[in-house]
Amino acid sequence: MLLSPWRADFPALSVLEAQGQVYLDSAATAQKPQAMIDALAGYYTCGAANVHRAQHQPAERATRAFEASRIKVAKWLNASSPTEIVFTRGATEALNLLAYGLEHLIGAGDEIVISALEHHANLLPWQQLALRRGAKLVVLPLDTDGRIDLDAAQRLIGPRTRLLAVSQLSNVLGSWQPLQPLLELARRNGALSVVDGAQGVVHGRHDLQTLACDFYVLSAHKLYGPDGVGALFGRGEALLQLRHWQFGGEMVRVADFEQAEFHAAPLGFEAGTPPIAGVIALGASLDYLAGLDAHAVQSHEQTLHHKLLDGLRARRGVRLLGSPQVALASFVVEGVHHADLSHLLVEQGIAVRSGNHCAMPLMKTLGLGGAIRASLGLYNDESDLQRLFTALDAALELLR
Repeated sequence: MLLSPWRADFPALSVLEAQGQVYLDSAATAQKPQAMIDALAGYYTCGAANVHRAQHQPAERATRAFEASRIKVAKWLNASSPTEIVFTRGATEALNLLAYGLEHLIGAGDEIVISALEHHANLLPWQQLALRRGAKLVVLPLDTDGRIDLDAAQRLIGPRTRLLAVSQLSNVLGSWQPLQPLLELARRNGALSVVDGAQGVVHGRHDLQTLACDFYVLSAHKLYGPDGVGALFGRGEALLQLRHWQFGGEMVRVADFEQAEFHAAPLGFEAGTPPIAGVIALGASLDYLAGLDAHAVQSHEQTLHHKLLDGLRARRGVRLLGSPQVALASFVVEGVHHADLSHLLVEQGIAVRSGNHCAMPLMKTLGLGGAIRASLGLYNDESDLQRLFTALDAALELLR
């Protein structure tokens, strides 16, 4: 029996177990380690204060902790400098920040390139930008394994391409995308590149200096951190091209009634009071993850993932979507509606995701109205999969 040595670090799991629940929806939101919860509570119980703006002790303490988290995120991503990290309220806000901040670089007839597997968060901001500016949204097709087709990319990324925005790891297909050749194509054509790392950042360490993208976004809540917090990495030169998109306190250097001057990144893109407690708690989550044996975590996730795939493939009528590589599997069952199956699984205490997974165009491409997704965290173990398979067998017997 494969057990997770980190399960006890996540207090919610004992509560869920007592309620008869199995949590298999970490790709949507991960459960939280006690270390993160302690940091979140500590900020409030030791005296909440705003950052960067006051000289009293609570404010200085909050500012130190806030900026320490910026350093931790930069280190986690191997950014060149903490000044390349802008805190946002999630990956979605970070992508919208980019879509508005780079709007002045996009004109009529220009092309913005995405892929057919993008989450709505990495589709709609670029779709709407193209509509505002009279640009063309170009969609890269997928190969039979659920990865971006590189032959098609070589044809479609060209001199009119101004920006490439692609996911690192598909939230539906569970497939790593061929980022290096895609980013090289963008560089060769003078286009900026954006990587949606919301799923990918959770699994392994990713060196952004080696990856050499211009921008990279993540959400804390998938990375065992709090809700409502995210981060935008921007390469130094790329950040200089961003225009400000939100205005208010803290991001302004000088202002009068006629005009204003704004800070450069990162503070210039953190208008208003940021999610201070959440940023500090994100730093605690990264401390927790950095303290784990990364090889052991990766081995555990991969072994459990293979057991998930083997168990699904062994069941008659189950079809996996794509070729999942890590942490999740989306599937449909012949002759069974995904919503009916999800309902019966939920009734048996199995928390999986059902629907289009915020990727309607991908589902349409696959000819589907939706699918079931089971996704894993480092705290899951083989007993969770056994519960899933038992519930799945019972549900399918009833539905058939």
